[in-house]
Amino acid sequence: MNKKYNKLLAILRSYGSVAVAFSGGVDSTLLLYAAREALGDRAIAVTARSCSFPDRELKEATAFCLGHGVHHFVTDSEELHIDGFSANPPNRCYLCKTELFEKIWSIARREGMANVAEGSNLDDEGDYRPGLQAVAEQSVKSPLREAGLTKDEIREISAGLGLPTAGKQSFACLSSRFAYGETITEEKLKKVDLAEQVLLDLGFTQVRVRLHGESGDQARIELAPAEFSRLLDEEARARVLSAFTDIGFKYISLDLAGYRTGSMNATL
Repeated sequence: MNKKYNKLLAILRSYGSVAVAFSGGVDSTLLLYAAREALGDRAIAVTARSCSFPDRELKEATAFCLGHGVHHFVTDSEELHIDGFSANPPNRCYLCKTELFEKIWSIARREGMANVAEGSNLDDEGDYRPGLQAVAEQSVKSPLREAGLTKDEIREISAGLGLPTAGKQSFACLSSRFAYGETITEEKLKKVDLAEQVLLDLGFTQVRVRLHGESGDQARIELAPAEFSRLLDEEARARVLSAFTDIGFKYISLDLAGYRTGSMNATL
């Protein structure tokens, strides 16, 4: 595994300088840590603030940068203002990433950074990822993929380095919780955020609350199958039912297939 990490460091050193698109998630945290190790102050972090990015994630990203001496820039990137985004088309992620990378490039050039890098890994090549088209069009680097790192390897290396994200749940922006074609609104995004926080507060480790119905009143809970029994415990079930009802959901279901990335792509 050290061989791949060393390859990652070598790739990053070849850039000379880089602005890392930093969400504070498992992948981008390892990428930023490695960029800091390889390039020192010639590596900066840029995080996008929007209603589809929970405050808890922004706080964790900020704390990591402070703790590791990384220059951190936060830019507002409100997806709902992008033409066509709220209609939730299949290329929604492409629209978002295009605008995001334009803003990160603007900061990178202002700060004298020669490159922009993002945290997709080798596993992302096996799913429908329209955002990768924006990566290519915007000349954004993908050093984790270039180094041949999978998600499991990234977690293993992160654990060895003592990074706090080694065991962190996988996260994607809250807009990914909607079926394609169902309108995305700030109110619906808030409902998803609140609902997922309920499950996280109860100690569930990998969660998604997928929203269905144009009115946004149907919640489909995805958990790791090993945690099903905990949710079905009478006390936990009652707490989730009460909290989700208060948030505004009328129908609440548990997906028996369990958590998996890109589950909404099944409708394409």
